[in-house]
Amino acid sequence: MTDFTRTKSRFAIPDGVIYLDGNSLGPLPVAAADRVGRMISEEWGKHLIKGWNVAGWMTQPRRIGDRIGRLIGAADGTVVVGDTLSIKVYQALASALELNPSRRVILSDTGNFPSDLYIASGLLESLDRGYELKVVAPEDVEAAIDETIAVLMLTEVDYRTGRLHDMRALTRKAHAAGALTVWDLAHSAGALPVELENAEADFAVGCTYKYLNAGPGAPAFIYVAPKHADTARPALSGWMGHHAPFAFDLDYRAGPGIERMRVGTPPIIAMAALDAALDVWDGVSMTDVRHASIALADLFIREVEARCPELTLASPRDGKRRGSQVSFRHPEGYAIMQALIARDVIGDFRAPDMMRFGLTPLYIGEAEVRAAVDIIADVLTNRRWDTAEYRKKALVT
Repeated sequence: MTDFTRTKSRFAIPDGVIYLDGNSLGPLPVAAADRVGRMISEEWGKHLIKGWNVAGWMTQPRRIGDRIGRLIGAADGTVVVGDTLSIKVYQALASALELNPSRRVILSDTGNFPSDLYIASGLLESLDRGYELKVVAPEDVEAAIDETIAVLMLTEVDYRTGRLHDMRALTRKAHAAGALTVWDLAHSAGALPVELENAEADFAVGCTYKYLNAGPGAPAFIYVAPKHADTARPALSGWMGHHAPFAFDLDYRAGPGIERMRVGTPPIIAMAALDAALDVWDGVSMTDVRHASIALADLFIREVEARCPELTLASPRDGKRRGSQVSFRHPEGYAIMQALIARDVIGDFRAPDMMRFGLTPLYIGEAEVRAAVDIIADVLTNRRWDTAEYRKKALVT
């Protein structure tokens, strides 16, 4: 059984802060600062450019990819780390489309993160081959899968409400209709059990700065199913994905397997933080995390609804149908959230009226949930949010 007291001790959360925003940015793992410092002083500082060989920098994207793979049900050698999530979405979608050349429809939903939809739209416009991006409501996805679909592209957990798609069922239906799948795991990896191989997903992508706690701007990852690994053409043919990067050929030859999905020079300093953040998962059962997350979220929902009736639950009430966050709606949601943050209960806000709270058992327990609800109730009951200061919009909400 996972010792959540131990995992909590491995995060540097300021005293008095109840951090309910790991669904947006995970907190600092205690070991990360030291690991990054040692990488800078011992590896970069002493080895200089030799670090690419003697410190193993060149192979880190694959090695760390394997560590992430164990958290998302992917075999070794099927995940690689690097670049940003937007780039990985572009890569995965472009490769999937080429593997299904006779079709022209990409199916997604309104719960997908807007950036994924922007990337898809931009790619389709560049291709200029009559492609269509079809976007439906999350609950209508299954019915919309038919023989016209080339690629089903979804975020497994809705970033706004936490609604959880059934990856296995939707992938099965997509395959039966002759479509490929691209899954965005931004709100899944580190939050709930993911079984990419068992679900027979074709491609998956994700970030590492949310539930994997690797820090702001941490690199993304991409998964390619083994059956596609040596046939998927990388649309972004960067030198790190070349078969022999240091041959400096003028013509591109894709690297073997997942290596071809590397693009640019890996962010070694950021990857040191990611490597340290993944150490937290040693000895942690994802099943235990999931059970604890659902219990905490259920408690949060019960307490908030009992004490704050003016808030409207936006997340699925059934814990098995949501990720590791709970969202409530209120017309003054932005101002309420700012008032909460000022009182050290940190969640976040998504337009137009959504307040999001991440329930992450690695560092949040029942005591923090109950204390947070006390403060939420006080802010609402006494209208402490009703000031000009809390209504002033910041650049990041």
